[in-house]
Amino acid sequence: MAPPWLLPLVALCLHLSASRGAEGAGCGACQPERCPTVRCAAPELTAQDECGCCERCLSVEGERCGGTRGARCGQGLVCVSQRAEGQPEADEEDEEGTGRCVCEEDGAVCGSDGRSYGSVCALRLHSWRALHAGRERVRKAHDGECKLAPAIVVPPKKIHNVTGAQVYLSCEVKAVPTPIITWKKVIESPKGVKVLEELPGDRVNIAVQVRGGPSKHESTGWVLINPLTKEDEGVYQCRATNMVGETEAEGSIRVLDANKKANFLPSEDMK
Repeated sequence: MAPPWLLPLVALCLHLSASRGAEGAGCGACQPERCPTVRCAAPELTAQDECGCCERCLSVEGERCGGTRGARCGQGLVCVSQRAEGQPEADEEDEEGTGRCVCEEDGAVCGSDGRSYGSVCALRLHSWRALHAGRERVRKAHDGECKLAPAIVVPPKKIHNVTGAQVYLSCEVKAVPTPIITWKKVIESPKGVKVLEELPGDRVNIAVQVRGGPSKHESTGWVLINPLTKEDEGVYQCRATNMVGETEAEGSIRVLDANKKANFLPSEDMK
């Protein structure tokens, strides 16, 4: 049994040791009234600081992390260093750190709301916000972007021009997966039956092109006619299809004879 005079000495040593540990961590006595007010992207991202006293926000995807004062990432995120090779180490006093929060699960996902998200972490954050706004929780429907039936964003226009000119019709389509865009000319037979002529077919003055864009998940198709002839007059159909669905839109070209047009121009004597 320890002598009575030794107990106060042990208690003093333990108190000094605890005080030094607190000083090393930079934490003093907790004073909640001095804590700053924080507003996080979602309540689920609220956490206590490194001293266990004040509230602070966990970082979301793309935000900074890794500082000596405890900037941490939210659920499902990891802190990845952004320091390039040969670059000096981060300043020890850098509170927020020089890393970035990255989602542990890579790749886009489709939400139960029919929207595509860049990662499951982005979906989770959106779901939290929806819940606290009184809306329904958003869950992951499946990996990969949501499938979207083709929708015409910008339909073909109506064009008036003269023979010999160069003209084109364009059609912008949004769809996931990428749609197949085809062009057809609507021809009416003598009996009034509409027939669709696949383009370009054997027409040497017609070219058909398709490329991605101008926006994400969009494709644009063109039908280019050069030189324009009277036989090219009519209605042109842009058709887009993918595994989810299909859609179509029509534009038209009206052709004036360049020579006849010239005949109607007023002469110098008539001016």
